[in-house]
Amino acid sequence: MGELLALYPNADLFTLVDFFNDEERKLVHGKRAQTSFIQHLPFAKKSFRSYLPLMPLAIEQFDVSKYDIVISSHHAVAKGVLTHQNQLHLCYCHSPMRYAWDFYHEYLREAKLDKGLKGAIAKLMLHYLRVWDVATANRVDAFIANSHYIARRIKRIYNREATVIYPPVDVEQFSLSAKKQEYYLAVARFVPYKKVDVILNAFSKMPDKKLVLIGEGDKSLLKQAPRNVEVLGFQPFESLKHYLANAKAFVYAAEEDFGITIVEAQACGTPVIAFGKGGATETVIDKQTGLLFHEQTPESLINAINTFEQMEFDYAHIRRNAERFSRTVFAENIKAFIDENYQAFVQTAFSR
Repeated sequence: MGELLALYPNADLFTLVDFFNDEERKLVHGKRAQTSFIQHLPFAKKSFRSYLPLMPLAIEQFDVSKYDIVISSHHAVAKGVLTHQNQLHLCYCHSPMRYAWDFYHEYLREAKLDKGLKGAIAKLMLHYLRVWDVATANRVDAFIANSHYIARRIKRIYNREATVIYPPVDVEQFSLSAKKQEYYLAVARFVPYKKVDVILNAFSKMPDKKLVLIGEGDKSLLKQAPRNVEVLGFQPFESLKHYLANAKAFVYAAEEDFGITIVEAQACGTPVIAFGKGGATETVIDKQTGLLFHEQTPESLINAINTFEQMEFDYAHIRRNAERFSRTVFAENIKAFIDENYQAFVQTAFSR
């Protein structure tokens, strides 16, 4: 969103809730958003996700009727904003609603909502959200997907084509380092779908190899952390850059839509060992800028690491690969897409 606001600094910003502090607000260039009624509901600051059933209603209350172009940045309900026939609505889709579609059963299990009365209510709510999600796809004039992986998901769920424009990665903030140290690095939130348990289990069987783990979340997932794993928790940006630049390799076991940290690691010249599904297959060149393993199991990861240690990598080539996803490339592509679609929209409007 910050990159879009940089391109269109006079644009107005709408969001369901806005609890940014002064430092975080720099991400949106100091703008204050117009928020929905959810902003003012009890406990919204800490638990706004609990108001998921109200979000379709909330997004439809925004009056954006005075704008020529509406751009929605969508991963849940943003594309459901109401527009009229004289407006162009472009949607940058990071993913159709994950917990209502691909992660439905996993979400219910993790939330312990797969059984009982609460589970029945949750299933009914998510059924309603799926119906609404598909119906509101017709409110979008053109979709942008943040990867080919997401474009395929958009086609499967919405039956709509999408143009792929990779999200911006601030590769200029990262420097190439050819002096790697003897540790592997993993950066992830401690939630089940990030598969931190797979990484920890793998390194428990490789006691001669060191892993540095950065992240925060459910610490119960760290109970199996062996002695050769150093858990650092959350790290400020400068510290994260240091660890990314000096790691022997960056290890990632989740199935991601895109995976910005995977690109940031490569911007440092650091090879990536990643699960070979999702966005990683588009950002990592197998056997050139890293290695892809094909099962989310400790054994598959161990085999990949053992193979990796027999290989040599061109760190400068890894850095060049990351530059394909720079902010400059994103800005050029997104502006060209918006201009092209708006010109076509205007020509169609005049021909009516």
